[in-house]
Amino acid sequence: MQRQKSKVKVNGKECGFTLVEVLVVVVIIGLLGGLGGGLYIGTYKKLLVEKAARDFFLTAKYARIMAIEKQRQYKIVLDPANNGFHLVTTQMDEEGGQTEQMIVRDSLCKPVTFDDGTGFEDIKITPISLVTTSDDDEGQSIVFSGNGTAQTAVIQIGNGKNHYTITISAATGKAKVYDGIVENVEVGVIDLDAES
Repeated sequence: MQRQKSKVKVNGKECGFTLVEVLVVVVIIGLLGGLGGGLYIGTYKKLLVEKAARDFFLTAKYARIMAIEKQRQYKIVLDPANNGFHLVTTQMDEEGGQTEQMIVRDSLCKPVTFDDGTGFEDIKITPISLVTTSDDDEGQSIVFSGNGTAQTAVIQIGNGKNHYTITISAATGKAKVYDGIVENVEVGVIDLDAES
């Protein structure tokens, strides 16, 4: 019995790949795959920070709109210990006739918990008044009033490498998102006559 050769003949010549050539191709494919995986993970983590900033921005917009529409206060309560935030409002209890705080949960707004190393990196909220009570969570919440105003706030969300900063204007209650850290964001006085 004769053994068959694994090489192919083309135009009368034997052609094929040596073991070294095959190993070089496998190593190159492995390096390209590793490089692509590293880029994917970095992009994924940046998207998580961007999603967290967008969720905070949309909650602030929702809080402002609902405060004006319902003519009552809405608060974004920051919870750095649990790495998230939620929206709170007061509602009248029909049975007892008293007001009670409730967390807003509907199709447009739900409590948010950050993912995978993302969290609050810097929180600066201007208090409503100089006198605060001990059970008041004013330092960790942003209040939106029924007249369209809010507490001035600058919140930085990030993961140590990627950062987004959200600002909330006191005069208008409007929120804005910036790519970068707090130090790179200019927060100044707003001219209400120039706003459109």
